[in-house]
Amino acid sequence: MEKIDFETVLVEATKLPMVKINRENFLRKEFQGRYKNEVVEMAIQHCPAYAGIKVEEINEIAESCIKYETTKVTAISAVTGLPGGFAMLGTIPADLVQYFGHIFRILQKLIYLYGWQDLSLDSNEITEETKYLLTLFTGVMFGVNGAVKAVNKISGQLAKQIIKKLPQKTLTKGTIYPIVKKVATALGTRMTKEIFSKGLAKAVPVVGAVVSGTITYATYKPMAKKLQKYLASNELASEEFYEKNKYIIDID
Repeated sequence: MEKIDFETVLVEATKLPMVKINRENFLRKEFQGRYKNEVVEMAIQHCPAYAGIKVEEINEIAESCIKYETTKVTAISAVTGLPGGFAMLGTIPADLVQYFGHIFRILQKLIYLYGWQDLSLDSNEITEETKYLLTLFTGVMFGVNGAVKAVNKISGQLAKQIIKKLPQKTLTKGTIYPIVKKVATALGTRMTKEIFSKGLAKAVPVVGAVVSGTITYATYKPMAKKLQKYLASNELASEEFYEKNKYIIDID
C-alpha cells in the first residue's frame, strides 16, 4: 500500500459534519448548571481556569467526554469492520477518515476544556494554523517526538495573551512549521502500518468487525487519556497560574 499522507486524512476528516465542535456552545452546555452565569461567560471569553474553575473539576467533565466519544467510535468501527463497510476515498480508506474524525472530536472537546481557543472547524475552509494545531495535538496523542515540545511553546504564548487580554495568535509558521512537518510524516507512517493490520482483520467475515472494534477501543481511549493528562498538567489549565499572575490582570 502507498504511504498515507496525514494532511490528506486531516482535510478529509474535517469535512465530516459530525467533526465540528463549536467551542462556545460546547463549554456553555458543559458548564451551565454547574457554575454561576458570570463564571460560565468568563470561561468562554477567556478560559475555564481563568474563570476560577479547578482542574480537578475539569477532569471529571473530560472523563465523561472521553467515555462518550470512545463508546461512539468503537460502535462505528465495529460496523465498518464488516466486509462491505465504508468504501475508499481515493487512496484513503473511508473508515480511517471516520476514525480520525472522532479523534478530532475528542481533541477539540479536551483542548477547549483545558484552556485553548476555538479551532474554527465550522468555517468553510480550515486555516493553516488550525491544520498545524490539529497535527501537533494528534502527535501528542500518538506520542510522536517533538509534538509536546511544540505545543508547550505555543501554550506559553497563549497563556501570556490570556493574562494580558491580547488578541489570540497561537503560533508563527517559521518556528513551528518544521516540527509540524516531522510530526505529520511520523503520523503518516504509523497510519500506513495500522491500515495493514486492520486490513488483515477485515479479510475474516464477522470476526473482522469484532477485531476492528477492539483495536479501536484499545487505541482511542488511551490516546484520549494521554492528551487529557498532558493538557491537565499545562499552565493553561491551572487556576493557580492565573491567580499568581493576578497583579498583571489587575494592572491591565
